[in-house]
Amino acid sequence: MADWLHKLSLGLKKSSDKITLGLSDIFTKQKPDEQILEELEEVLLTADIGVQASAKIMRNFATRRLDKNTDMASIKKILAEEIAAILVPCEKELQITKPQNTPFVILMTGVNGAGKTTTIGKLAARLKNNYQISFIAGDTFRAAAVEQLEEWGKRNHIRVYKGENGCDSAGLCFDGLQEAIKQKDDIVFIDTAGRLQNKTGLMDELKKIIRVIRKVIPEAPHASLLTIDATTGQNALSQIQLFKEAADIDGLIITKLDGTAKGGIIVAMAQEQTLPIYYIGVGEQIDDLDRFSAQDYAKQLLESNL
Repeated sequence: MADWLHKLSLGLKKSSDKITLGLSDIFTKQKPDEQILEELEEVLLTADIGVQASAKIMRNFATRRLDKNTDMASIKKILAEEIAAILVPCEKELQITKPQNTPFVILMTGVNGAGKTTTIGKLAARLKNNYQISFIAGDTFRAAAVEQLEEWGKRNHIRVYKGENGCDSAGLCFDGLQEAIKQKDDIVFIDTAGRLQNKTGLMDELKKIIRVIRKVIPEAPHASLLTIDATTGQNALSQIQLFKEAADIDGLIITKLDGTAKGGIIVAMAQEQTLPIYYIGVGEQIDDLDRFSAQDYAKQLLESNL
């Protein structure tokens, strides 16, 4: 746990440094309270915490009893408490409940470069000791994606079901699920092609994949997870909305927090979308992905002793 908190702290350093710099600029100068509140809200917005979440935090912040002796640590603690309160409803565990006679199907979606395939590999590494797992290489548009999934399969000793380059991905998923049932797999991860949320044709194909896999397992997918690249900032909100419409997304995995100063975007997601955030990633290594904790995240984002 301590190791993960250290990684999370390093991963959020760009974001926390940005917030700390903004707070320092405000509180090292004598300013009227009203101006302090206005500038404090601007600091939150620059960290991509979002308009709705920032406004809510500031409304609550304004009710606190502060005086001229209130120090930076106290301000950070208050902000961390307010942020944690927004994040707590999204802190949920991904429940794997294996259906009778069929595998638990996890559909992974997201835009190009969000880290879907890497995330599949990392999640499988966490689960493989308790479950028999297989991968379906549903991203048939890019040979590199299939190769990447195969590499994760080798590392985790997990079977990968694949087809010819450019083959129909829905048909491949149909066959892959039938094979998974035959092999008595517990969990199947379906990797899908990275698609832009504003490309109607690609989103329609995602809907087709879901229709086809339901011909094999009517309840599938049992988990439809959207991988979000944190560096995209506020664009993530539109991604969530559109993927919810296309694939009935029921949970999020946030990646690449170590590469952005926009770490506050998770707060905006929690305020505006309220989907479960199951895991967050702060690097490329296999253990750089862990369960999302509202308290830990708020604490590290504000560098606070929350």
